[in-house]
Amino acid sequence: MTPREVAALLAYVVRLDPRLALDDPAAADERLAQWSDLLSDVPAQAHGWDAARTARDHIARSPYRIQPSDVSRPWHTHKADVLSRHVGTFEPTAHPNLDPDDVDGYRAALTAERRAVAAGKQAPTTHRALTAGPAAREVERRLAQLGTYMPRTVAQALAAQRPRRAERERLAATGAPDPLDVPCRYEHCLAARNQPCRDHRGNARSRPHPSRVDDATAHHGQDQHA
Repeated sequence: MTPREVAALLAYVVRLDPRLALDDPAAADERLAQWSDLLSDVPAQAHGWDAARTARDHIARSPYRIQPSDVSRPWHTHKADVLSRHVGTFEPTAHPNLDPDDVDGYRAALTAERRAVAAGKQAPTTHRALTAGPAAREVERRLAQLGTYMPRTVAQALAAQRPRRAERERLAATGAPDPLDVPCRYEHCLAARNQPCRDHRGNARSRPHPSRVDDATAHHGQDQHA
């Protein structure tokens, strides 16, 4: 938020909770500067997000005076949820001027798209339904590559004990790019294809590095055009 947007938010919360009113102009200016600093990376409004509504909900439910963190924490939780639902599938129709063979262009477009989703400027792209036709056959091909040695019902029951395999099967079933289909080019990782990314201690990460996600999405987009 800009200082002007923060000032408007403060004026709103003071109307809802008069205890927050400050008679000293110097104290009011200091509070505005503090809130502006702490909320500089929080938008006033975004897809599914409204800072004023978040502040109102806090005042309505909590007996404690609102703090900047009571707005910033819900925003970061909201952003993480949105990004977790964004499959990052590249849609060529959204970029008609982009050459399907332009890998760097794919990566740049995907990075810009993910940043727009994270900032709340663009709604996330959620899972697409794949039921029949070439897309469904592609799902079966990817699942076959992963290897199926047990009934689907058993695999679903064991998903909690094998989260990485379950996640790869979910990505295949929804037609989303699988980061483990490509090696990781992050210089401190360099995990091979089908192997999880590693942190600086050599431990397996629960999430792949962002550059690997970009590469997988670009690779996935090229496969769809092949």
